[in-house]
Amino acid sequence: MPDTSPSAPGPREVLARYRQAMLDLSADDLADLYAVDAVHEFPFLFPGMPERYEGREEVRAGYRAAWGASPARPREIREVAVHEGADGEVLVVEQIVSGAFATTGRSFDFPGLLVIRVRDGLIVHVRDYMDGLGVAHATGRLTAVAAGLGDPS
Repeated sequence: MPDTSPSAPGPREVLARYRQAMLDLSADDLADLYAVDAVHEFPFLFPGMPERYEGREEVRAGYRAAWGASPARPREIREVAVHEGADGEVLVVEQIVSGAFATTGRSFDFPGLLVIRVRDGLIVHVRDYMDGLGVAHATGRLTAVAAGLGDPS
């Protein structure tokens, strides 16, 4: 049962903090939103990203490394829709992350979908659906990523 005390932020407040951490590229602020044993999954193929992070500290280390290596600088996260789960813990979030690449100034818009579960004011589970091939294309790495995928047979 979710904590309904006034001190525990609800899913929408956690989502707002999550988005701000993403815009700030703050792995610490992001990871601090997660429960110690939280799981963050990437169900779609996203070359260069793991299938999942297990635990707050993997989220912290993983995002710190990813953001440190990427020239993408988000400027805005546009909400397309937010759907609330019946249990009060889950949000299904359709959004578009917009920004520019620090190296070229070229702009980007990456659509995504999050299924986020918040319990007692902390994220306990995320399924993060990102367009990995769209990111590879926008960063000029599509040919190299495709070559690296190899023959699936």
